[in-house]
Amino acid sequence: MTVQNSTAASGTATTSAGTSTSAGVDGATLAPGEVDGTVAGLVDTLAAIDDDGWYSTIEVVRPWSAVNPRLTGEFSRTHAIRRYLHRELAALLRTGARITVRPARPALGFDDPSFFAALDEDRVDVRSKKLFLFGPERMGLSVDRLGHYTGTSAEAFQRHVLFTNYAMHVEAFLERYPDAVVPDRHGAQMPAYHHLTPDGDGVSLVNIGVGPANAKTATDHVAVLRPDTMLMIGHCGGLRNHQQKGDFVLATGYQRFDHVLDEVLPLNVPVIPNHRLNTFLLEALEGAGAEYRIGTVHTTDNRNWELNQRTTLAAMQASRSVAVDMESATIAANGFRYRVPNATLLCVSDKPLHGSPKLSAGAQQFYEASKRQHLGIALSALDRVRREHPGGLPSQEIRSVDEPLFGGPSDT
Repeated sequence: MTVQNSTAASGTATTSAGTSTSAGVDGATLAPGEVDGTVAGLVDTLAAIDDDGWYSTIEVVRPWSAVNPRLTGEFSRTHAIRRYLHRELAALLRTGARITVRPARPALGFDDPSFFAALDEDRVDVRSKKLFLFGPERMGLSVDRLGHYTGTSAEAFQRHVLFTNYAMHVEAFLERYPDAVVPDRHGAQMPAYHHLTPDGDGVSLVNIGVGPANAKTATDHVAVLRPDTMLMIGHCGGLRNHQQKGDFVLATGYQRFDHVLDEVLPLNVPVIPNHRLNTFLLEALEGAGAEYRIGTVHTTDNRNWELNQRTTLAAMQASRSVAVDMESATIAANGFRYRVPNATLLCVSDKPLHGSPKLSAGAQQFYEASKRQHLGIALSALDRVRREHPGGLPSQEIRSVDEPLFGGPSDT
């Protein structure tokens, strides 16, 4: 195997398996102009280890940390997160960290019985930095399943990911980005569409369909790519009398009646949107002159909750929810679990408590009128994220209590 190392990397050797073992870099010895080329060499080494059929290890030593100086984790399919790795490792080197990459162990096949056992997240250290959150088996499975579910490769995904449950948002997205990458086949379960940029900070749109199970499936696997943002732009039922069809709802919190994550994230754990992303969305709403309300979104796993109302109505009233949907809390909860800043911008399509249900003819007229504005507001907020936070949004609200800081400009 040929490994491309930068001139600043050192310590390369060869194992009996023919795999180049390590490339080490001391950021304190690098001039500012050497960092990007050095990181490119490190990431090339990781990709070459993948190609040789091994999992790799990244070890980061932070001399400034007296409590957690050494962070380490195993990786696979690094080609799918190459830009993310480049950004994070470069930030560490600029602050004087020492980084080593090397082979860890032979990669397991999906048909290896030990592969299944390695996927169990119950053993994951919840204090892990986002960079080290997933094991190599998990990364390999998610990269493969993203291709299966979305009809596009994991490498096509961009730093900002929108989730929708309606094809109309796909239509608006393709109108805006006619050159977007589209699924390679018809019938993909959760088709994805990608507006590519050279730096990978474009936008991907995934039509997850309806329901919290789909929302969990999609975000379980997208999270492995370490996106900068996840944003739900679906529809909802408005629960307040003065709301109108076409008004927007900006979630400030969630009532989790979706149930799909209850066992891994207890209901007594607060889940809130990213404050900075919500601020950008709020300013985009006001800039567009849109009608909106902010408040709690009640997410249910029962599409026909109206048929058995008592429990759901009592919960909505107790939480003072302003809207009901089936996906937002699930996406937010998985964003919390996997350290991904997230938010929810919904559009009212019906008012189930006020004699205005979602009926076919009226719904189609509403969809056509709202789809471009809804997408445009979301994209406007993401433009600000891209300009003002190219290294990722501040994520204090999803950092663990004793999670070690990297100590540099990147805090993911």
